[in-house]
Order: sequence, then C-alpha cells, then structure tokens
Amino acid sequence: MSKETGLTDILQKYDEFINLKLKPNLKAVLDSRDEVFNTISEYQKLKSQIELIQKGEHKELKTMVDLGSQFYVQAHVPDTTYIYVNVGFGFHVQFTLDEAKVFIDKKEQRLQSSVDKYTEEADKIRAHIKMVLEAMAEAMDSTK
Repeated sequence: MSKETGLTDILQKYDEFINLKLKPNLKAVLDSRDEVFNTISEYQKLKSQIELIQKGEHKELKTMVDLGSQFYVQAHVPDTTYIYVNVGFGFHVQFTLDEAKVFIDKKEQRLQSSVDKYTEEADKIRAHIKMVLEAMAEAMDSTK
C-alpha cells in the first residue's frame, strides 16, 4: 500500500468520524439545549401572566387554553387565588400566585444550569471537530 493510499484511508476515517459521530452528537446536544430553552420560555410566560393577574387584581379570568395541536377552547377561571403548575413527570401542584413565582424562579435556575451543561458539552464537541479538521489539514500538508 502506498503512502498516498494510507493517507487517503486515514483522511476518510477522520471524515467519517466527524460526519457520523461528532456532528450528530453536536446536533443532539443542541436540540436538547433548545428544548430546555423552550421550557424556560414557557415558565417565563407563566410568571409574566401571574404578575399581570396580580397587578390587575383579577378575582376571575376568561382565557383561551391550548388542548394540543393548536386547538384552543375558551376557559373561565372563577378564582385566581390559586394556580396549578406542572412541576414535572405529569404532576401538577396547587400554588398561590406568590408560591408559584418562587417555584418558577427556582425551576428557571435549575433549567439554566442544564442549559449551561449542554452549552459546555457542545463546546467540547466543536473543539473535537476543530481538532480533527486540523489533524486532517496537517496530514495533507505533510504530504506536500
């Protein structure tokens, strides 16, 4: 086997490693991070709605509720003293509006730490991709 054939095989393996392993891993990590960002956004919306209810001192409320797949129905909330918040794993807990805001703040902090971990992991994967690309460039330069 010639030197060029061996180099071509090595470069092909590097390329496959990037395209079949590193890039899909990076996409999965970034998708997971985006899901957490969406969850944070939902909690922030809920918190702003709670603050609007508190500012307006509404004792009852009419709203639209998404039943899924963009299918909305009108809902009447006769008492805005309490709110049910999805705390995860399909559980909903009854909170006062102030308790809900405290819970949301804590939940956002935990979710932000998840975002930070995903960002750190994505940065490591990007660094690996860069390192492999540099190794490929170096290997090609060494043949010249």
